[in-house]
Amino acid sequence: MSAYEEEIEIGGALRRRLGLNRRQFLAATTGITAAAAVTAVGGPASAVRAATGPNGVLIPPPRRGIILYTVRDAISRDPNSTPLPSGFRRVFEELGRIGYQQVEFAGYGQHANSEGGASLESVAGARVLRGWLDDNGLRAQGNHGFIPGSWPFTQPDLDRFKQHLEIANILGMDHMGTGNDPTGSAYKADWDKAAEKWNALGAIASDAGIKLYTHNHDVAYSFLLDSGPLDALGRPTRSSGIRRLEYFLTISDPKVVYLEMDIFWAHVAQYKHRTYTAPDGSVQTDVFDPLSVVRPNTKRFPLFHAKDGKSNTATGNGYDMVPFGTGDIDYAAFFRGVGAKGSHNPMYEQDNAPGGTADPARSLQYAALSYTNMAALRG
Repeated sequence: MSAYEEEIEIGGALRRRLGLNRRQFLAATTGITAAAAVTAVGGPASAVRAATGPNGVLIPPPRRGIILYTVRDAISRDPNSTPLPSGFRRVFEELGRIGYQQVEFAGYGQHANSEGGASLESVAGARVLRGWLDDNGLRAQGNHGFIPGSWPFTQPDLDRFKQHLEIANILGMDHMGTGNDPTGSAYKADWDKAAEKWNALGAIASDAGIKLYTHNHDVAYSFLLDSGPLDALGRPTRSSGIRRLEYFLTISDPKVVYLEMDIFWAHVAQYKHRTYTAPDGSVQTDVFDPLSVVRPNTKRFPLFHAKDGKSNTATGNGYDMVPFGTGDIDYAAFFRGVGAKGSHNPMYEQDNAPGGTADPARSLQYAALSYTNMAALRG
């Protein structure tokens, strides 16, 4: 048995010794209380240290999450063709066994042969999913789901958006969002329109008791074209030095529009988007600091994608995606610096976790390794 598999077994053994089911165990044992219980039955010192580090754990147990996109291969594979966990219900069981307490959805589809059928994107499907989440001590915290593309909205788009809010409430989510940037444009006018749309959507979501969030890729932290000579279509060709998503923060309503920083892509932006052409034509250098965006707006970043990267300057992005805790991004420094400790929800993500037919168990193995590293992260 590997080290991380041994860690996974600790919780199950403890629950059996205490005579508790998983929900009772999770309600009774968090933080230092969990560490004391592990000590009482002779659990390994590493588990105690993770819960009672000298400066406290940086990601408390109830906040340790995973976006299901990371294990999409397991959710989508045919349960009749493999003994590995397949479909939402069995994957939830495995994630709960590992120790995760939060998930972020990436849609509601699974293999047609899985329990519940191919799609659970409905009110009835949400009730089924909620039961499986509850059974395994998991809480849904968000979803990369449907956001209307049009502005002003078409009625069918608006109706579908409201249905997703209803699904979110059934699942118990505090947040609902998307995996895309507010707009892919570089131009200020398009970001102004995007803010209008998101302010309107955010107000609708707020009325439903949900915080609406958008998600970044690296290009969202490139520089806004907002000044200088105009091109043939009347668009600006130079920048005042403000980054696109930083501008969006200033023009969107902080009461109803929230953000999920993908920390990996923010570091890619730090590597890639370092210069801009100023209004006077000079080339200026400005190295991006992800914390400088989060720190003054910390309550607007309720979720993070905790995606790790190993430095590789031979690639265009400057990093290769790797399991959490095995890369070069300084997550201890990041989570020490974000402020509002204990209020953020980091979701482990790794786009390349699925191993395909050559290594079909890999994404869940990476999920276990990443959970162990997330639990060990201390200030």
